[in-house]
Amino acid sequence: MPDDARRPAIDKSRLPSRHVTVGPERAPHRAFLYSMGLTEEQINQPIIGVATTWNEAAPCNIALSRQAQAAKKGVAAAGGTPREFTTITVTDGIAMGHEGMKSSLVSREVIADSVELTMRGHCYDAMVGLAGCDKSLPGLMMAMVRLNVPSVFMYGGSILPGRFKGKDVTIGDVFEGVGAHNVGNLSDEELHELECAACPSAGSCGGLFTANTMACVSEAIGLALPGSAGAPAPYDSRDAYAEASGQAVMELIRRNIRPRDIVTRKAIENAVTVIAAAGGSTNGGLHIPAIANEAGIEFDLHDFGEIAKRTPYIADLKPGGRYVMKDLHDIGGVPVLMKALLEGGYLHGDCMTVTGNTIAENLRDVKFPTGQDVVRPTSKPLAPTGGLVVLRGNLAPQGALVKVAGMKTVTFAGTALCFDCEEDAFAAVEQRRYKEGDIIVIRYEGPRGGPGMREMLSTTAALYGQGVGEKVALITDGRFSGATHGFCIGHVGPEAAVGGPIALLRDGDKITIDAGTGTIDVALSDTELAQRKRAWTARQNGYQSGTLWKYAQTVGDAEKGAVTHPGARAETHVYADL
Repeated sequence: MPDDARRPAIDKSRLPSRHVTVGPERAPHRAFLYSMGLTEEQINQPIIGVATTWNEAAPCNIALSRQAQAAKKGVAAAGGTPREFTTITVTDGIAMGHEGMKSSLVSREVIADSVELTMRGHCYDAMVGLAGCDKSLPGLMMAMVRLNVPSVFMYGGSILPGRFKGKDVTIGDVFEGVGAHNVGNLSDEELHELECAACPSAGSCGGLFTANTMACVSEAIGLALPGSAGAPAPYDSRDAYAEASGQAVMELIRRNIRPRDIVTRKAIENAVTVIAAAGGSTNGGLHIPAIANEAGIEFDLHDFGEIAKRTPYIADLKPGGRYVMKDLHDIGGVPVLMKALLEGGYLHGDCMTVTGNTIAENLRDVKFPTGQDVVRPTSKPLAPTGGLVVLRGNLAPQGALVKVAGMKTVTFAGTALCFDCEEDAFAAVEQRRYKEGDIIVIRYEGPRGGPGMREMLSTTAALYGQGVGEKVALITDGRFSGATHGFCIGHVGPEAAVGGPIALLRDGDKITIDAGTGTIDVALSDTELAQRKRAWTARQNGYQSGTLWKYAQTVGDAEKGAVTHPGARAETHVYADL
């Protein structure tokens, strides 16, 4: 960064912080700032929110406070005044498999809303956001685009891989270990050894699960510095990236480059391309439309599917593949994946990023490394199309989503075995009350019906641990963890709570899934479905007050990202211009 003598002064007359720092009528406001040790010079500088999701709930977030201090140092060195604040997270691994998972997707909205309120209430001029757990990454990016103040996102980093019986393991292996233990393939002692070894450091889950998927998105969409997503949380290089992020946000203020200059339709397409090429989490199918909504861009699950359909699958990452995020970092990180896609003609290279340069300019000096098989060139993909497929048919008129990365077969036909909540389905799996060829249906778990659209990792992992991960299928109007693999179809819409076809299924109904053609159908005529619909009655969920009730009143369809407000298309002002 330039030194003080060369750095151009920043005119605060159009920045939000003028409302709390400029003029005699703001003396009381300045008094509060002086009380916290700020100097007159600091008060007269741009005021930068440094938002983190630090907490002691899980390893994903535990290192964020340290990194925030480095980001603040970068802001201060570049002529800004940082003000750190925190917001919530719900950690999926601990929330998984019980009622707590209903809070997970809801937390994405609470994170975005609480950051918006903090920034608005205190009139901060720009933002550096640091996040770790799954929903906190899109939540912070949504807030950045909604506020449209100059912003830089930074991921807190992934956990180091564990070692068990001579192999790298992740938390996904522990969930599958529960199923293996259930059928006698893992002893009590071995399961205990696995749980103690799987998570050896701070950081988010190490495979290409939802956190690392959205970390890749942060670079692909242009809101994060190149390379910042890859380094594991314990690495000192994370602090250097945090400091650089703090400096970068000040340059964005000077150049008046804002998130909506960066998050364009082309940038959204780049993000989906990277998810598909890496075999990323199905949750990307919710989070990308939600980010697009904040920018006023029409983008839904079917747009997501069209891009995935034309993108080669080139990164061999868990859970569908062999490697973890640290392995990607060791060969050069997300820029290597993006370079392969750019050279293959799959990325829009002209998109602006937080560096002030385009994607192509950022990647100009990146060389695709040979002698490694973590990422392949697009000319030699693992599969010709992306790791995610959107399905549609009479069982899912609004669509559904399946991850095919690493799957041996992409078709499945079987008979429905229906459950009205995850707990009942998990109990049936534990007791092995299913047969090969069954399609387990878990319904009333959608955004409204749950409420909260729970993930089903406990159930899917138990099936895999029992050795039947590709011998039975699972369909739900809920979600799946990024750690899920096998024939698992989520986001089925319309959801059961509004009388979607999934609510009308009965045990024994014949269902056909074809991820090759993108179809999901039940062998019922329109007349039969209509008769069942007339006999169907809506169910009342168990949350008739509190946050989950409020969420259910406002949340939209999974097809559109399960968002809770109209987004930029309906706004009458942008915060950054107040």
